[in-house]
Amino acid sequence: MQKALLWLRRTAIGLAGAVIVSVPAGIWLWQDRNSIEDIDLQTAEATEAAADAVTVTWLGVTTLLFDDGETQILIDGFFSRPDILDIIFHRPIVSDAANINYALDTFRMRRLAAVIPVHSHYDHAMDVGAIANRSSASVVGTESTANIARGADVPDDQIVLTTNGDTLQFGKFTVTLITSRHVPNGFGESHLLAGFMSEPLRQPAAFTAWREGGSWSILIGHPNGTTLVQGSAGFIEDALAETKADVVMLGIAGLNSQSLRYVMDYWQQIVGQTGAKRVYLIHHDDITQPFGQIKLFPNVIDNVAAIVPLLKEFAGAGEEQIEIRLPTFGEPIVLY
Repeated sequence: MQKALLWLRRTAIGLAGAVIVSVPAGIWLWQDRNSIEDIDLQTAEATEAAADAVTVTWLGVTTLLFDDGETQILIDGFFSRPDILDIIFHRPIVSDAANINYALDTFRMRRLAAVIPVHSHYDHAMDVGAIANRSSASVVGTESTANIARGADVPDDQIVLTTNGDTLQFGKFTVTLITSRHVPNGFGESHLLAGFMSEPLRQPAAFTAWREGGSWSILIGHPNGTTLVQGSAGFIEDALAETKADVVMLGIAGLNSQSLRYVMDYWQQIVGQTGAKRVYLIHHDDITQPFGQIKLFPNVIDNVAAIVPLLKEFAGAGEEQIEIRLPTFGEPIVLY
């Protein structure tokens, strides 16, 4: 009995020591992150938009507001921003009405025709239902995206199911959805939270309830020009071989964990094949930060600053220089 008690005491001391060591180590690792200034790129210049200009406003992660002065298209619309403890402890999360109301009002989303998530993970699609219920916007996407909207009681006539290659018209905008892939961030070529949602997803729910449901490359066309939104750093070879774009909004989350060959192929498939001459990097910021506070991920999660020099090298390697920049939160960029 005494030996057993001694073993238990030593085990308890060992576990306590591990906690004492690991908690500060975890805090240090979480705080070890680069700043936006460590990314050696110019930010997009703020210029006054002409009356007929098309602008895009980056609102963190891959949330993008396209506006031609008549019609607005919203990609993702991720405003709620559950914090890191919600994620670590799988606490049920729910759309933040105050954040959503603030974003819709501050950025004057009063002509919103459609909200289109690049896929159905929570950091892209959790707020689509709440946004649709505050506007007449259509929720556009896969069956999984539709089930997020249904879980928020969005009327059926505001839900638009799409398949590969479908093109929709909203005012002067055309939106073409092309099947893509999520960046591999699991084991091998897999990714986390894959799969589909076959039933309406009602909130509150843990973040793991939001499954990918399929990913899109989203081509935003307009008489003035064309922009490709590549929210996740995945690709299907030659899926964009017949697609041309003036501008690419390029997701880079998880790219630093991939091989050099993968990064080269990603750039070629998304930027090279489309012939884009301007690239803006998106999905580089920490998704657990409050809406409007832009910080990079901790380096232990994703050192995005480390991948940028390689992307700059690709941008300058061809006969024609490709302009590559960071968007500034909340500042409209004149596209064309």
